[in-house]
Amino acid sequence: MIAEAYGPSGHEHIIREVIRDEIKSLADEVRVDALGNLIAHRKAVGATPRKKVMLAAHMDEIGVMVTHIDEKGFLRFASLGGVFANTLVGHRCRFENGIIGAFGQEKKNSSRTETQLDKMFIDIGARDGKNSPINVGDAAGFWREFTDLGDRMIAKTMDDRIGCAVLIETLRQLKKSPHEIFAVFTVQEEVGVRGATTSAFGVQPDVAIAIDVTDTGDTPESNTMAVALGKGPAIKVKDSGMLAHRGVKTALITAAQENKIPYQLEVLTGGSTDAMAMQVSREGVPAGVVSIPTRYVHTPSEMVDFDDAQNAVKLLVAFLGKPIKLD
Repeated sequence: MIAEAYGPSGHEHIIREVIRDEIKSLADEVRVDALGNLIAHRKAVGATPRKKVMLAAHMDEIGVMVTHIDEKGFLRFASLGGVFANTLVGHRCRFENGIIGAFGQEKKNSSRTETQLDKMFIDIGARDGKNSPINVGDAAGFWREFTDLGDRMIAKTMDDRIGCAVLIETLRQLKKSPHEIFAVFTVQEEVGVRGATTSAFGVQPDVAIAIDVTDTGDTPESNTMAVALGKGPAIKVKDSGMLAHRGVKTALITAAQENKIPYQLEVLTGGSTDAMAMQVSREGVPAGVVSIPTRYVHTPSEMVDFDDAQNAVKLLVAFLGKPIKLD
């Protein structure tokens, strides 16, 4: 399953093969570039004016990397991406070889209200460090099973496996487009949008859309934000790393309105997406973002609404199915 597959930043080979199996019949060409991005190319249909459109959803998940193993077999670690220490104590991680570890915290001179990564460790149940099945440099992702709540879903990697699922389903439902479509499942987004940086340089798109998650303002005492679960995909206006291109934003809004697709407008004060890299590739690219509202982002229990994901697919299919006009 896409949501449960292993794939911390820089270690996306397993999730890449899962996605490749899903898309191999949905594109004219599927390839992997030098950095590890999975790129599906679909040719344009018809002789109408066409654009080269790049859609990006990142495959990697946040995680940790082992930095030291002590004589008792406890693992010290560094973060891969935006890992919050207060979400870890008592949770589990899984290494590529299947070993499961529990996150623990130093108790002496430590406070549960002031948890710090350098005061934490991973316990894999080892008796000592001499014959550890884990080595320095090994990476792990969070380990929690996917849970279907009916209208809502919870997983450790909705950021951004829900975006990958939306992109796969968009390819499946988009029967034809006047545009050349490059669906790119990117690597290393969580450590600096690196995959989008190189793939956008290679694709040289005329228009770029990132598909990623965004925060919400609909939980008790949450930060004020006009995004909620169940009210449709969010069309980004800005985040801390980019301002959406006005023409792309307007075209997405128009597609939603013309097709009676519910949508929200997103202004995110922290964080960014692959669009940040794509819009400044080469001489610049008009870029926007379709965001999936997500509660508890960068925790082991990220929650999304099923209808929001379905409506994101509808929005992208409508946007890609006709000529794109950028004001």
